[in-house]
Amino acid sequence: MNSDYVIAFLASTAGAATPLVLASTGELVAERSGVLNLGLEGIMLVGAVAGFSVTLHTGSLGLGLLAALVAGMALALVFAFLVLTLQTNQVATGLALTLFGIGLSAFLGRDLVGQTVTPLPRLDLPILSDLPFVGPLLFRFDGVVYGSLALVAVVAWLLAKSRIGLQIRAVGEAPHSAHAIGMPVVRLRYASVLFGGALAGLGGAYLSLALTPMWAEGMTAGRGWIALAQVVFATWKPRGVVLGAYLFGGVTVLQFHGQGLGLAVPSEFLSMLPYLATIVVLVIICRNPQTILLNKPMSLGQNFRAD
Repeated sequence: MNSDYVIAFLASTAGAATPLVLASTGELVAERSGVLNLGLEGIMLVGAVAGFSVTLHTGSLGLGLLAALVAGMALALVFAFLVLTLQTNQVATGLALTLFGIGLSAFLGRDLVGQTVTPLPRLDLPILSDLPFVGPLLFRFDGVVYGSLALVAVVAWLLAKSRIGLQIRAVGEAPHSAHAIGMPVVRLRYASVLFGGALAGLGGAYLSLALTPMWAEGMTAGRGWIALAQVVFATWKPRGVVLGAYLFGGVTVLQFHGQGLGLAVPSEFLSMLPYLATIVVLVIICRNPQTILLNKPMSLGQNFRAD
């Protein structure tokens, strides 16, 4: 096995993991507030096409990322209005949102298929990026990769140490008790869902602006569902989200580097590995109910209406 292949494999894992880190971190916050958003796949697709379209027409990657963020929030706002204001079923609404997002992204991107944009530039840090082995592994990524890891650290601190984090966790555990002591349950859940939508949109844009700087219909290829599974894999802990994302990211890039790494495995089998790994990990975790129940928000998926 060539060491260059190993370095390329490990380095590309970070790129493949970043959309999952962003989407699952946002979903984790929404779920800690008690809202289950199954529409991640649709939101990521809309974010991907919005970011790509704006970047293509303006030439600005920053505006593209901003557009993806806003598009993700807009779709999440629709979801939040339905489940938090109109009290619709969260599971059914999330599934409908995914179908809507798939159709909307295909419609908006029908004239963009096959076009490309300049990918996000890498932040080659002087001296550090030239270090042997460590340089290409740690210091040759774009800003979104570093930003996603910093974001997880901030979210972990907010949920564990801050007043707003305590309130989000409280409305996810016992919304009626939280309401009784004056917490704005619906407002907190709205904010959490919008935050999750923004990060899902950003995760989608990372696909179309960095990982594969082009637009192709259905390009998320199930990453929204994997991001949902990662929240369970992480048992609703931010650090587990990073671990899960990089694990699944490594499995995802294995299909591209398998031959170079000397794996004599059919490419079709390698392509299904991320989804197979998702199923296996969830089955293993769910065999121990105590592991799941340890951090699962008690009101997850349950609507709240003030008395």
